[in-house]
Amino acid sequence: MAALRVFQAERRLSLRARLVLLALAAIIAVWLATAWFTYRDARAEFDELLDAHLAQAASLLVAQVGHELDELDLEHAGDGRHARKVAFQIWQDGQLRLHSLHAPSEPLAERKEGFSERELDGRRWRVYSTRDAGRHIQIHVGERLDIRDKLAVELAENLLRPLLFGLPVLAALIWLAVRQGLRPLDALAAEVAAREPGNLAPIEIGANPAETRPLIERLNTLFARLGRSLEQERRFTADAAHELRTPLAGIRAQAQVALGAGEAAERDRALHNAIAGCDRATHLVEQLLTLARIDAAAQAPMATVALRELAREVLAELAPPALAKGITLELAQGVEQTVTGHPAWLRILLRNLLDNAVRYSSQGGSVRVEIGREQGRAALWVVDTGPGIPEAERARVRERFYRVLGSGEAGSGLGLSIVQRIAEVHGAELRLLPGAAGRGLKAGIVFRA
Repeated sequence: MAALRVFQAERRLSLRARLVLLALAAIIAVWLATAWFTYRDARAEFDELLDAHLAQAASLLVAQVGHELDELDLEHAGDGRHARKVAFQIWQDGQLRLHSLHAPSEPLAERKEGFSERELDGRRWRVYSTRDAGRHIQIHVGERLDIRDKLAVELAENLLRPLLFGLPVLAALIWLAVRQGLRPLDALAAEVAAREPGNLAPIEIGANPAETRPLIERLNTLFARLGRSLEQERRFTADAAHELRTPLAGIRAQAQVALGAGEAAERDRALHNAIAGCDRATHLVEQLLTLARIDAAAQAPMATVALRELAREVLAELAPPALAKGITLELAQGVEQTVTGHPAWLRILLRNLLDNAVRYSSQGGSVRVEIGREQGRAALWVVDTGPGIPEAERARVRERFYRVLGSGEAGSGLGLSIVQRIAEVHGAELRLLPGAAGRGLKAGIVFRA
């Protein structure tokens, strides 16, 4: 939960605050790394310097110590302000002959020559040892290591103090710099916020920084797409109102005829025509609802769909109207092909293709479903023996409410629009080709690989 809260807090940070924090973090990290390496090198340098002082002190003692050690003052040797932190011992023939005031009675070091460290009375000592073999003299000069630790702490404080005192000033300067640098984004946000809801004109790139140009280009692309979508929706709404007005006006006219009919036969005929008009209006509304639901269906989970099995089911549904016109329905031989898609919408797609084929095929014609592969991709074709679609109109028949003149059928003009949109949702391609021997129409869907 704590990690989740941190993540949510990071997401709520503004871009300005995030840039300031990142810049501060980077500077602090570099500063700390620099301070660490400086501290490490400086510590090594003054360790060497203090070791040299110990060695120099030992050499001076060797030079000053004469053979008359008994005459030297044993009690006050090495007295002074730093007597507790430094010490020396002079041994001769295994006996302590001279030492500093607070030096221990036991040897400061076990080794005879060179540097060593030893713990005495709970404190660590750094000791340099040397000897005069001719006179059997052993000299130890030592310094408590806590002196060096204190110097190291003071050095670290000196290195970090500028960072601690300068951090607020640095943060303020970075904040001002980031604020100044992000002004083009603020100006862009203000321009977009000041726009009227219907203003989808592109934003001028002008002298905007290179970093904001991709954002402006994407916004302009989005505005263009929204403009096209709104225009399509406006046309769709106007066309839908017009298309619904026609069957409703027909139903009203037939109802008026039925009311004024003097004979039962005339009244029945008018009522049958009104029912047929209701059926056409119902079909149109269903097609409109189908179009409206397709975009929402694009977000639904997909499944594996067997195309031959789907074709058998839809052919069975279309059998009654086909038999009524004497049209033969056929599923061509072939191997099962599977695709990933929305089963219900693929059923609607195939039903619309077959419905168009049956509707526009002449009495006694045939409709065949072919399932195979095109360039390594699954393909589903519906081939009929109807009048076909002229090549010049094959692009327009995909538009909503467009009908081929002279077809003799009063469809809604939405069938191929629905097929086109479902194909787009599935990443597939709608193809309209001439039928066998140039007769009829071969309409199909080629799915993505």
